[in-house]
Amino acid sequence: MEPESGVNGTAVTEFILLGLVETPGLRPVVFVLFLFAYLVTVGGNLSILAAILVEPKLHTPMYFFLGNLSVLDIGCITVTVPSMLGRLLSHKRTVPYAACLTQLFFFHQLAGVDCFLLTAMAYDRFLAICRPLTYSTRMSQTVQRILVAVSWACAFSNALTHTVAISTLNFCGPYVINHFYCDLPQLFQLSCSSTQLNELLLFGLGVLMAGAPVILIVTSYIHVAVAVLRIRSAEGRKKAFSTCGSHLTVVGIFYGTGVFSYMRLGSVEASDKDKGIGILNTIISPMLNPLIYSLRNPDVQGALRRVLMGKRAFA
Repeated sequence: MEPESGVNGTAVTEFILLGLVETPGLRPVVFVLFLFAYLVTVGGNLSILAAILVEPKLHTPMYFFLGNLSVLDIGCITVTVPSMLGRLLSHKRTVPYAACLTQLFFFHQLAGVDCFLLTAMAYDRFLAICRPLTYSTRMSQTVQRILVAVSWACAFSNALTHTVAISTLNFCGPYVINHFYCDLPQLFQLSCSSTQLNELLLFGLGVLMAGAPVILIVTSYIHVAVAVLRIRSAEGRKKAFSTCGSHLTVVGIFYGTGVFSYMRLGSVEASDKDKGIGILNTIISPMLNPLIYSLRNPDVQGALRRVLMGKRAFA
């Protein structure tokens, strides 16, 4: 790989992604496992989308947001896994600089929308359980669409800021990324110019993109817990907690892996631990979401059965 000389230093043309394993004998195993994970994730999330479309009972705000979450999960895994599978097949580990930044942009765009969408889902549960009389007006179709549109706009601003900021850095070599996709912490470690501004941006925008949503989610669920505990019927409490439990599990996985990925900057060198967190973030989480949301939900299970059997429910 020949670096090009730039006016302000050295401009890199491509990076080398080491991938998950360096032992050639293990690559076919990794390829099969990740192809399977990709197909299961895409199939599972498409099934959830189909179930929401065919089942009139699921034409509610909560499932509108869940359908959007399924689209994001398909997007998140598609941004990282197919390119990795392509490199395993071709035995090429290089990725062009522009492709690396494009992957980074779309990954942060989709993950950012995820942050806000999970917050919108918590707000929806708060309104449904704590403000049932005004729920239909406060969570109208217009409000739902505005919440999704604002989520995409905020995530776009965040992703574009990080991508433009990383494009200002110089890379003098080595150009080896010890990961299976391009992301900010790994690129920071390769830069030969100061990453202080980039790290400040990551921290500052991270507080806005993740900190604020977490506060809103926790606040919503404190109100929900208080309201649910006031329900006298055990069946009513169980039903309310089951819908909230699925959402909280997804929130825990999503934010837990995010904190480990981005809040340890400068403290540890890129390692196999980062790859493990990356697998959780980009593959395991999107793969588990359909299972988490359908496991204890008879409406979703019934709709999925109808989808698989080719039947359509009528209102």
